[in-house]
Amino acid sequence: MSDIRESRLLKANSLVNKGFEPYAESFKTSHSTKFLTAKFGYLENGQDFNLNVSLAGRVLAKRVMGKIAFFTITDQEGKIQLYLEKKIIDDFEINAKLLSFDDLKEIVDIGDWIGVYGTIKKTNKGELSIKVSRWEMLSKSLQPLPDKWHGLTDIEKRYRQRYLDLIVNPLSKNVFKTRAKCISLIRRWLDEKNFLEIETPILQSEAGGAEARPFITHHNTLDIPLYLRIATELHLKRMVVGGFEKVYELGRIFRNEGISTKHNPEFTSVEIYQAFSNYIDMMDLTEDLIRNIVSSCCDSLIINYQEKVIDFSKPWKRISMKKVVMEYTGIDFDSFNGDLNKAMKDLEGINIEISPKINTLGRLLNEVFEQKVESQLLEPTFVIDYPIEISPLARPHPENKEMVQRFELFIAGRELANAFSELIDPVDQRQRMQLQQSLRDAGDLEAHCIDEDFLQALEIGMPPTGGLGIGIDRLIMLLTNSPSIRDVIPFPLLKPEITSTKSEKLTSNEVK
Repeated sequence: MSDIRESRLLKANSLVNKGFEPYAESFKTSHSTKFLTAKFGYLENGQDFNLNVSLAGRVLAKRVMGKIAFFTITDQEGKIQLYLEKKIIDDFEINAKLLSFDDLKEIVDIGDWIGVYGTIKKTNKGELSIKVSRWEMLSKSLQPLPDKWHGLTDIEKRYRQRYLDLIVNPLSKNVFKTRAKCISLIRRWLDEKNFLEIETPILQSEAGGAEARPFITHHNTLDIPLYLRIATELHLKRMVVGGFEKVYELGRIFRNEGISTKHNPEFTSVEIYQAFSNYIDMMDLTEDLIRNIVSSCCDSLIINYQEKVIDFSKPWKRISMKKVVMEYTGIDFDSFNGDLNKAMKDLEGINIEISPKINTLGRLLNEVFEQKVESQLLEPTFVIDYPIEISPLARPHPENKEMVQRFELFIAGRELANAFSELIDPVDQRQRMQLQQSLRDAGDLEAHCIDEDFLQALEIGMPPTGGLGIGIDRLIMLLTNSPSIRDVIPFPLLKPEITSTKSEKLTSNEVK
């Protein structure tokens, strides 16, 4: 056990011996630090304001100078100074049997939670403070906080021990405030446009709606395998078949895939479906929604992301995949006339890594786009009209049956949204699912499986529908200027640490 922890345990026990709890049951606060700072910032240096307040927070700093002490505490909204004078506190202590000023000096450490009562004071040096008359220990911290000057410099530790990151890094706290605000705004925006949020199952008998490898679990009572959902799409479409014309779900998605600065196996998305619309309507909806979120969260439509300026105010570019590939590589896929071998030969000069899965011209087009174009799309760009082979749930393009009515939105070199005019022809959908199933049977674990219940729903009849999915985590990366998806997920998945076999867990006898 560390010397610091042992010392703090002794202090906790000394509170018990004095008749006080080191871990309080509750504490009633009257105000927040943010309110007090905004309300009384006008006070002149040395001026007092006789408003009784009660405040709770974690101690971040302490300075004791004889019979006067200055503490800094922080709550959810900010921080404020405590002005602590021995005579004032001890006068209350004598009459009411409370903790004394000396108790404060000896027992309170940086990291402790305390509650205080007092009035408002601005010190002679201009620091707005709480002039404390009495105090309570709310929770005794047994471990020290990271050094206040260096913070939490170990990036991985910031993710593993997010609570420490939030305590010492105000920017991290602001990220998650922005995240909460963003999610709330999206729901409000959709609700105001008469979309209905539907909760779809996380445990599914068939994992569909995306090309992704699922997590597998098992239901003991039913003795069946189940999958964590990889998308909410197929169940939301069932709701459209049932007569709901505007539906969405904002929630967690699970994909058994790699981890990177852009990928976490557990992430958040919003999927939106609107009857009697197509992918053009979904483009308009996407542009309106994201503009609204950026403006509300950033107070501007022009933001700086990783030292690059992104302007959301201009009309967003809309360009087909073939055209954008030709624009950035000079390769015209229409010139190949369906000849895959010719395309492979012509691509030798641009250094493309081609996997064995690339067995059609459409898949090759998408591979070139992902390797050579995607990372260069800084400004908001809708890349439209995708190959049918990689879009098994999208409606064929009326002018070219090898393509579908689909778009993906790219900002800052990464995909942010995916949408299409939904395929509502049950015969065509069955054929495409059968093709996907054959790929799956051949070893492609990301290919779709056949969902008979969904196909039956389509045969009941689904109206023309536009569908859209937006990655919430990547959107918040933009809003908060965060370089990694781990920065915006409170508890990202990490490889387990190698820990000592000997545990130093607190026993019931250590605090008596």
